[in-house]
Amino acid sequence: MTESRSHDEARPVPPRAPTGDARITFHRDSPSDVGFRDIFVSMDGEQVAVLEPDQTFTVNVRPGPHRVRAYNTLFWKTHDLVLKPGEHARFVAINKAGFGTFALMILGASPLYLTFERDT
Repeated sequence: MTESRSHDEARPVPPRAPTGDARITFHRDSPSDVGFRDIFVSMDGEQVAVLEPDQTFTVNVRPGPHRVRAYNTLFWKTHDLVLKPGEHARFVAINKAGFGTFALMILGASPLYLTFERDT
């Protein structure tokens, strides 16, 4: 995997797989994101990025099957996908507040619900 990073870039994890001609972009720029707690992104069992609010991370991969996962220290979301040569998949990651999130912040623990969906 090789990486390309935007101005507001995620902290990447060094790549270990060979580059290819398909791409996956992970972004965390939704207006509904609460703006705190990192989202850890892994692909095929290896961590590839830590997304903070308003960050984007793109990785080049081999065409074929892949498993992408996002984790916000409370919830996991997983997607299996098969990429064709030249295909570019995009995923949005969002930390959302739920019932009681802000009330529990006083205690130092606040559940944030994770949304991790494919855009295209």
